[in-house]
Amino acid sequence: MMIEALIAVALIGALVTFVAPNRIAGKLAFAISLVPAALSLWLFGTFDGSGNALRGGELAFESQAAWLEIGDYSISWFVGLDGISLPLVVLTTILCTLAIVSSWTPIDERQSQFYGLILFIEAMLIGVFSALDFFLWFVFWEAVLIPMYLLIGIWGGPRRKYAAIKFFVYTNVASLVMFGSFVALVFGLGDVTSFALPEVATAMLEGGPDGLFGLSGTTLASVVFIGLFLGFAVKVPIVPFHTWLPDAHVEAPTPASILLAGVLLKMGTYALLRFNFTMFPDQVETYAVPIAAIAVISVIYGAMLALAQTDLKRIVAYSSVSSMGYVILGLVAYTQFGVGGATFQMISHGLISGLMFMAVGVIYNATHTRMVTDMSGLADRMPIAVGVLIAGAFGYMGLPLMSGFAAEYFIFFGSFGSELLSYSALFTSLAMFGIVIVAGYLLFALQRTVFGPYRLETDYEVGRAPVHDVASLLVLLGLVVLLGVAPDLIFDMITDAIDPIVQGGDL
Repeated sequence: MMIEALIAVALIGALVTFVAPNRIAGKLAFAISLVPAALSLWLFGTFDGSGNALRGGELAFESQAAWLEIGDYSISWFVGLDGISLPLVVLTTILCTLAIVSSWTPIDERQSQFYGLILFIEAMLIGVFSALDFFLWFVFWEAVLIPMYLLIGIWGGPRRKYAAIKFFVYTNVASLVMFGSFVALVFGLGDVTSFALPEVATAMLEGGPDGLFGLSGTTLASVVFIGLFLGFAVKVPIVPFHTWLPDAHVEAPTPASILLAGVLLKMGTYALLRFNFTMFPDQVETYAVPIAAIAVISVIYGAMLALAQTDLKRIVAYSSVSSMGYVILGLVAYTQFGVGGATFQMISHGLISGLMFMAVGVIYNATHTRMVTDMSGLADRMPIAVGVLIAGAFGYMGLPLMSGFAAEYFIFFGSFGSELLSYSALFTSLAMFGIVIVAGYLLFALQRTVFGPYRLETDYEVGRAPVHDVASLLVLLGLVVLLGVAPDLIFDMITDAIDPIVQGGDL
């Protein structure tokens, strides 16, 4: 019942925070968030699962109970963790705690509702990464949209309503496509009697669908694969479904940007791995080249868009599009290091992007501008915060002994040697060129804003960042370095869950 405890603490904490006085809401939410963070670390330390949740693996902290009967199909409360989902649960709890701390300075109205929504998001995200019944998983998946829509629409910037509506419409339409595709698959699988993901995966791998709506089983599987891929691609996001992301990031308050880049984008890549790349090995082989092409385009195009920006938040936002392209490339390589590196990159990018958005938020709180052209020489006034920002930028660029280097090395090593992916060397070489562009736009932005003589176009006095902001930045930086120095802390766990996918596994 440990997963239920994680969800319950965050959910009850959200309700308590909603009704708490504004003056104590931030500290109360922080104290409550420490409980799921501590519990998740305990789960990590005592994890005894093995294999893959959908390939006959031994789940950790598994719990299942009957819920609903719909015709011939049963829906259950079914949760559990394997080596793919557990690191994402830990990432969620840590980033939610630090996002709460980062909001103590900028959020000065309706604090109770703000912090309550963050805790609600935390509960739903834990559900997304642990649920193993499709309907239960979909409830958590959709429930994440509501608080993020409110965080952007109420506490966001001048164009917050436009950004919030765009975010909701894009992701909700994608969810409908994904939902319809999966339900069609279940109806097409004649022997399936529930929406439990392990049962659906087993039926797919043993024979696939019989057919539906006049479509043959093979054609139905391809249609469902494409529908699921498109639905999840919007959430990742990958080109050309990325246009909602910069608007959402720019208008969102800093804590919402931290969670959006750090965890919500990983919902899409996690779902692609769980559904498309686990249940549809034949379709992965069929569509490997176009998927790899989309991945490389996302890497290069996202980096080029970041190079053209002058808003620090937009630079980091577009860099997320580029980073998620690496994840897709690793997944479609379908090798241990490729898929394992893609999963490692989910964690690494969550930490580094959270660090970058938090550092940009600290700078904005001090300067009240995010424009590269409005400031310079901040290193003298904010040495620690700027130092962490520089370190985070080098992590994005793949500096050795930081998690970004380990993730990109695993992905490139795995994709270069892929036997499934045609022209793997070409795709890998093109993706590696993206690192050069990343270095270009990050070094350009840093040179303009943090070095040189001090200059600020706004009428604010810049001083050292508050202690709580610096502490949060240092915690994230420490985790980035820790995973860069010792990637096996999670990579062994990840590869144990990845091996049954890339090697076929025993059903």
